[in-house]
Amino acid sequence: MMNIQKLKEKLLIHITAGEFLYLQQNYSPNQLKEKLVPESGKKYVYGILGLANLFNCSKSSAHRIKKSGVIDRAIIQNGRKIIVDSELALELIKESK
Repeated sequence: MMNIQKLKEKLLIHITAGEFLYLQQNYSPNQLKEKLVPESGKKYVYGILGLANLFNCSKSSAHRIKKSGVIDRAIIQNGRKIIVDSELALELIKESK
């Protein structure tokens, strides 16, 4: 039996065909979705456009704010999917100034 965690850490070009097939059969995409489920009762914005609307700025400014690391605690990101806790992001921006 292979260790899925170790296989996930390998680069795709470094695994064998058998390891790849094992991952496909034993690793469900639902495991990723569970990590991205926001807590109920909080208000979230989604993506760079949602962040730009929250701060009332352009998309490039929103990207700069995200990249600066000031609001990292408010961001949940998996690949290209971005979820931002709007209340926490506004607090963090307020504290940084």
